[in-house]
Amino acid sequence: MSVYKEFLLLKRDMGGVVTLFLMPLVLIITVTLIQDNTFKTVTDSKIPILLVDYDKGNVSKTVFDNLQKSNVFSVVTTIDDVPITEAVAKEAVFKGKFQMAIVIPSHLSRDLQLKIDQNVERIVSSLGFSDSLAVKKQIKIVNQKEVKLYFDPAVQLSFKSGVMNSIDKMISQIETKSIYTTFQDQLGEGDTSFEQNSFITFKEIVPRINNKEIIPNSVQHNVPAWTLFAIFFIVIPLSINIVKEKTQGTFIRLRTNPVSSQIVLAGKTLMYLIICMIQFYMMIGVAVFLFPYLGLPALNVQGNLILMSVVALFSGFAAIGFGILLGTVAKTQEQSAPFGATSVIILAAIGGVWVPVFAMPKIMQVIAQSSPMNWGLEAFYDVLLRNASILDLLPELGLLFLFFIVTTTIALLYDKKKRAV
Repeated sequence: MSVYKEFLLLKRDMGGVVTLFLMPLVLIITVTLIQDNTFKTVTDSKIPILLVDYDKGNVSKTVFDNLQKSNVFSVVTTIDDVPITEAVAKEAVFKGKFQMAIVIPSHLSRDLQLKIDQNVERIVSSLGFSDSLAVKKQIKIVNQKEVKLYFDPAVQLSFKSGVMNSIDKMISQIETKSIYTTFQDQLGEGDTSFEQNSFITFKEIVPRINNKEIIPNSVQHNVPAWTLFAIFFIVIPLSINIVKEKTQGTFIRLRTNPVSSQIVLAGKTLMYLIICMIQFYMMIGVAVFLFPYLGLPALNVQGNLILMSVVALFSGFAAIGFGILLGTVAKTQEQSAPFGATSVIILAAIGGVWVPVFAMPKIMQVIAQSSPMNWGLEAFYDVLLRNASILDLLPELGLLFLFFIVTTTIALLYDKKKRAV
């Protein structure tokens, strides 16, 4: 009857129930579409960048060709059929019309080759291969060259670092090739070929299941994260209902019946646990069946649905425990609703739902270990990405259930003490 009572309370507010189920679906679709587009930016859509070429030599040509061949950038050298100057590029980037601009200084190719020639001649001379009768050339001082990069102030630091590393690698390859060629010319071995390909290469080794590589995508990251976010938002209606019972006198009437507080809370727990699981299966259904029609990868739950359901169940316990505690402590709905929404957002932020924990400062990485959302998120990742078994999930599941026990116990003790007073 306690469960039925909770059902009737929810039934009276059908708008709230619809919102409870509909908004998480809208959230997961919207965020995953945005995140998936960000994932695809690297391979599918190209970022236009401005290139100001004052060099007109081999270096600038190589930079232009490499940028054009990449799957990341499209190079813009003119605006309205007029060659871009540094001043025009700077203004366009700083106003947000373009994400970045590259300015290659004049005589870069010539001065680079001159500097390499001087260094190679010095090495060859020290080895005794130079012509002793040759007239020594006057050494010309070559100043260091500077390739300027302008970035839109709104772009992220990670984007800046990635672009600067790519440009630096490109210039280094050009410089290395020039050094090899100059050595060939100085040694007079025109038919000698130097191996210029990188000796050290990198290969990513990814986990395999049934001899198939597990390649993470935006869906595998977003579905668990925002499912947890939706489950924990159950805190708000649950705490509001508890406060309503106190302010309307319903809770006092319940206390006059020969029913313990544990039975009343058990009814709430069971009813809201059912809601959490319905939310979970609806979001999984959207990820499996609807996402392919939106151009997103379908979530592969084959062989993982049972374990994912277990994680969702224990995450629901943790969310309900927090909601019961908040509803018991709060005196008014104006206290419970804002505090519940804010606290869920904070738990999501420090738990890794928005920003990966490894990207946080050290102190925040330590704090993240105390967020029940982090425990649930890691458990979901263990199932989807790390091929974990039920035994591997026991630490996270244990923490989630312990959180439920602790918060519910505190709520019962607080309520008992308040009634005693």
